[in-house]
Amino acid sequence: MLHYPLIHSSSHLQTYERSFIEKWLQAGHGTCPKTQQTLTSTVLTPNYVLRSLIAQWCEANGIEPPKRPSSSQPSKSASAYSPAERSKIDGLLQKLTSGSPEDQRSAAGEIRLLAKRNADNRVAIAEAGAIPLLVGLLSVPDSRTQEHAVTALLNLSIYENNKGSIVSSGAVPGIVHVLKKGSMEARENAAATLFSLSVIDENKVTIGSSGAIPPLVILLSEGTQRGKKDAATALFNLCIYQGNKGKAVRAGVIPTLMRLLTEPSGGMVDEALAILAILASHPDGKATIRSAEAVPVLVEFIGNGSPRNKENAAAVLVHLCSGDQQYLAQAQELGVMGPLLELAQNGTDRGKRKAAQLLERMSRLLEQQQEVPTQTETQALNEDTQLPLITNPDDS
Repeated sequence: MLHYPLIHSSSHLQTYERSFIEKWLQAGHGTCPKTQQTLTSTVLTPNYVLRSLIAQWCEANGIEPPKRPSSSQPSKSASAYSPAERSKIDGLLQKLTSGSPEDQRSAAGEIRLLAKRNADNRVAIAEAGAIPLLVGLLSVPDSRTQEHAVTALLNLSIYENNKGSIVSSGAVPGIVHVLKKGSMEARENAAATLFSLSVIDENKVTIGSSGAIPPLVILLSEGTQRGKKDAATALFNLCIYQGNKGKAVRAGVIPTLMRLLTEPSGGMVDEALAILAILASHPDGKATIRSAEAVPVLVEFIGNGSPRNKENAAAVLVHLCSGDQQYLAQAQELGVMGPLLELAQNGTDRGKRKAAQLLERMSRLLEQQQEVPTQTETQALNEDTQLPLITNPDDS
């Protein structure tokens, strides 16, 4: 199931099932179904963050991720296009190869919009041979052309069959170049493109080995709110592959994630905890999270976070406490027992499992604490059992 946010006049985001919101709009409604506010735009944009969280839940529960909606599939083959439609696309491709920066910029911009419009256009543009030409524009000096090219590739990648063509055309190094050097909007769309391509498992390996992870971490730290979210969803998806987890840790993602957890706005808490829950299963990730003094923050979210945040915070804590009881004892001292009991009773299914694991470990820890005398108790015991002083009878 894919969810798409709809932007209304108050600039807040609402997320809907695509097929239902499309029916709402096609029925002539001009307001948000939830708030009834007048819409300033009816453009639908994929909610990559929610899609990532759904993918994480599916992975954690051993469920196959849902299929893309049928609306993303083309309704006709490229050969069914009218001569006028094919002529328009061919003309745009000629502009891409013209050598004129102005023609390249305008043509890339038009292809960007056409590819956004519908799945039929995505098929026709790809089959006409646009992908290699767009890839070539990723390294041009003109920042606006770069932005159009990477966003056109993003829109083309929505059609599943185009993902492989984009990667096989050598697009990943160019997308990483834009991610490092482009305008902020281009960097945001480059991150979103990497996320879209990384839906295919083998692409996770290709993207991870291309040097994409360090600039994604930089965007996560320094980007706009949208840029941070695009970077987070890309990092989340890439780190599902075990080989990319160490790369992300070495790129410094964990201090950035910890900072996002404590920012006053709190706008990145969901994403930060979701990524930490993945990285905590890696030995370097676990060690770095431990050194970041994460336990008090995790205990706070287990007690007061959203259901999903409680679940992910508990998942991180399970990994931190594995093989080292000092973190379990620290969490116990911070009062985690009550929130864990609540989570075990009323949390998500995964949250209940993680809470049960922690409670079982804490129970064993309490038993050990009761069995081992404290230093004070040992001293008192020694004093009570001290042997009497033996004196020489002659002295008496």
